[in-house]
Amino acid sequence: MIGPYRPQSLAELRDAIAGSAEEGTALEIVGAGSKRDFGRPIQAARQLDVAGIAGIRSYEPAELILTAGAGTPLAEIEALLAMNDQMLAFEPPHLGRLFGSSAPGTVGGVIACNLSGPRRIMKGAARDHFLGAVAVNGRGEIFKAGGKVVKNVTGYDLCKVMAGSFGTLAVLEEVTLKVLPKPAKTRTVLLIGLAPGEATAAMSGALNGPYELSGAAYLPSQVAARSAVEYVRRAGASITALRIEGTATSVGARTKALCARISHLAAIEELHTINSLQLWQEIRDVAALLPDRGRAVWRVSVPPNGGATVAAMTGEEYFLDWGGGLVWLAASAAGDGGAAAIRSLVDGIGGHATLIRGAPGLRAAVPVFHPEQPALAKLTARIKEGFDPLRILNPGRMYADV
Repeated sequence: MIGPYRPQSLAELRDAIAGSAEEGTALEIVGAGSKRDFGRPIQAARQLDVAGIAGIRSYEPAELILTAGAGTPLAEIEALLAMNDQMLAFEPPHLGRLFGSSAPGTVGGVIACNLSGPRRIMKGAARDHFLGAVAVNGRGEIFKAGGKVVKNVTGYDLCKVMAGSFGTLAVLEEVTLKVLPKPAKTRTVLLIGLAPGEATAAMSGALNGPYELSGAAYLPSQVAARSAVEYVRRAGASITALRIEGTATSVGARTKALCARISHLAAIEELHTINSLQLWQEIRDVAALLPDRGRAVWRVSVPPNGGATVAAMTGEEYFLDWGGGLVWLAASAAGDGGAAAIRSLVDGIGGHATLIRGAPGLRAAVPVFHPEQPALAKLTARIKEGFDPLRILNPGRMYADV
């Protein structure tokens, strides 16, 4: 591989991509490198390291707006927001540890992968908080998308297109995000010992009630036993976790009402703010709950009532998030890593399955992202042609020809 480009400015980024376009040189786009193993293996002659394009460029706490260079470490942004009792409401996961990396993720990487945590069921996905960007496409052209206000969009919403494109369309140089106040109090109600189907029904009932849950997850007993939270680890049974956030008075009233509504289902325990934060961080980041590095890890999105069914039929180790709509599976890495069986189940229920972690050979042999229907695949190819006609940006990371 040729030595990497390390641009320090928008002009240098443009020149690097324009030069590569002229040469026909494929580029692997990296920031901190924490998610290099997420996606198909990239065959590129050169690396484009954007870690130097970093720093907070604008932060207006009163307006709930933050703008930063795409290479800015996510931890730096979260620390700054915490000083003002604010947060990224989509709760971006820190997946480095899942891939065996100690590198801190970057804000550009989170947006490029459209990563969202447990609060997604209440606050939406990363793309819903992505207001604006400055980026460079595969032709070496600088373009801007969105802005620093929340407003209706006329025409194409390029921010929505780039979020989740994994660097295959353009390289982000700057991102503008909507931020929100951090909740003053957090409580988590634990239901102990429910079977998967019972837990799914309990989560659905609570989510559809007046309790305004910001998280609903189910940990089978062997997964719960790995938690650093004592009440969860020592339960000796499955844990169904229901999170309530807000002001102290509101959280207290909603927690009391929820406990009264579900107390007949199972034994109940409550976690207050510190233990709640620890548990939901574990759920968000996955690695502490599914730690075996020798297994393939799948992220399966299905209708909430289908999560437990998929998990039970695969027979693999798992836990549920998003009220049952998100299944994290740790499957045997042998053969196809469970791809055929998992995707057959998902296709029958409706949803999609993504291979999050696997050896390079496995990620090259099976589709990492759920295969697209023909019409959608054609649309994907057309979008790629518009942004990166020479296919020099992260070639093949999502699909073999994209």
